[in-house]
Amino acid sequence: MASTTDGVLRSKEVSAMLKQGFISDPSISPLSPSSKTLTRVSSMSSPTVRSSPTLFEMMTEEQQRESREMEDKRRKSQERVSRILGEFPFVQTDDWGALGRDVKLTVSSRDGVKVVMNVHRRVLAARSGFFAEKLRHGDAHSVEICDCDDVEVYLETVMLLYCEDLRRRLAREEVGKVLDLLKVSAAIKFDAGIASCLDFLEASPWSEDEEKKVVSILGELQLNDSAAEVLERISAEPSTSATADGIFLQLMSGVLQAKDDKARREMKALISGLLKDETSHSSNKIDVSREILYSLCHRCISSLFICLTEADGMDESRCDRGALMAEIGREADNLQWIVDIMINKKMVDDFVKLWADQKELAALHSKIPSMYRYEISKVTAQLCIAIGRGQILVSREARFSLLCTWLEALYEDFGWMKRASRSLDRKVVEDGLSQTILTLPLAQQQMILLKWFDRFLSRGDDCPNIQRAFEVWWRRTFIRHHASENGQPQLPITICDYPT
Repeated sequence: MASTTDGVLRSKEVSAMLKQGFISDPSISPLSPSSKTLTRVSSMSSPTVRSSPTLFEMMTEEQQRESREMEDKRRKSQERVSRILGEFPFVQTDDWGALGRDVKLTVSSRDGVKVVMNVHRRVLAARSGFFAEKLRHGDAHSVEICDCDDVEVYLETVMLLYCEDLRRRLAREEVGKVLDLLKVSAAIKFDAGIASCLDFLEASPWSEDEEKKVVSILGELQLNDSAAEVLERISAEPSTSATADGIFLQLMSGVLQAKDDKARREMKALISGLLKDETSHSSNKIDVSREILYSLCHRCISSLFICLTEADGMDESRCDRGALMAEIGREADNLQWIVDIMINKKMVDDFVKLWADQKELAALHSKIPSMYRYEISKVTAQLCIAIGRGQILVSREARFSLLCTWLEALYEDFGWMKRASRSLDRKVVEDGLSQTILTLPLAQQQMILLKWFDRFLSRGDDCPNIQRAFEVWWRRTFIRHHASENGQPQLPITICDYPT
């Protein structure tokens, strides 16, 4: 009975190991003699089927692979260590005196690399505060450094103790390597090595990644005044908002007044990108102020007013008319740039009211041919897109006033905006305008959309297609009835005119 029970238990254990993949299924083990003949026949017509490796075999293979990689890494490290040892001054020449190597230095790393070498007490103690402390007793003949991060870098730093011209020795190194040498030099209190590494870093160019490492490591080492010159390229005296405003105003005014159009476009893109990058990634910054942006807006609007006034009274035969019209487009483009920055900075609310109040400018705008003035209408399109996306939250009075002042101009210029502006997305403008209209009270929606309906029938594709807004207004008006006070449905048909 006991043997039967033991057999059952063993059978269950084998079954469990089969399921877990630790042993192969005996059903795919070598065939019995009785089946060999059949196998010979069938093997001629079908390919050999190999069994998949078991979990145990896979784990074993992974361990062997890791072991091979570790061994290969250790071998390469030993090769580099041997090369470094061969470069020591007292190996290449006996100027230091072979008999004077009276200290055994042992350096080992966490991954098992260990180096033992004989060095000179007088050199180590004279140039390193760490070794001077360890070897202050005359009977001390050995120093052991355990668990160091990088044996190779440690040995190279010890080799620098023997070097007379450290600056020349470091000249051929990379920034990352010198940072590693600096860390070890600081650890062993090798003042000349620290100074030479800092001189190298101060004079060398850094990549973006190297800059981050330099700042991080110098912060960790806390070298204080000795590292100040190195960091001067990335830090200065604390800026004040007044100082920053002066710089921002100088830069942005320079862009607005640029004579070369290509350079102006490139610098606009550069400054816009930098300002957006600050908004996204930095919380400790001095940003461009609201006052600077609005002063630039007022400057652009004033320039537009002067240009439009001059263009309105100009004889069409004058030869400088083209230059004036180009100036109108340039000032409008400048204003669009500032508005885009203000939208990104969420500082544009007051500009909606400011732009809505430009009734005199809108009146002059209507007297200039569309081919010269359409850039001005793109400012209105910008604001409608931002309002439609929820990026600008202003009162209904401000939204309605904006459309009352500039919507007709936008309608008139839309055809030119489509044809002349490759960057303009017609659907985005139409969606923004639709959403802006639909944020208004129903009476104002009705007034605007009925006028649009008549205009679209006469102008067609040269008018913005805001059918979606029309459909929503229709449903709100004729389908979604709202109960009146007495419970009876009442159609919200209303009459509304532009404010005077």
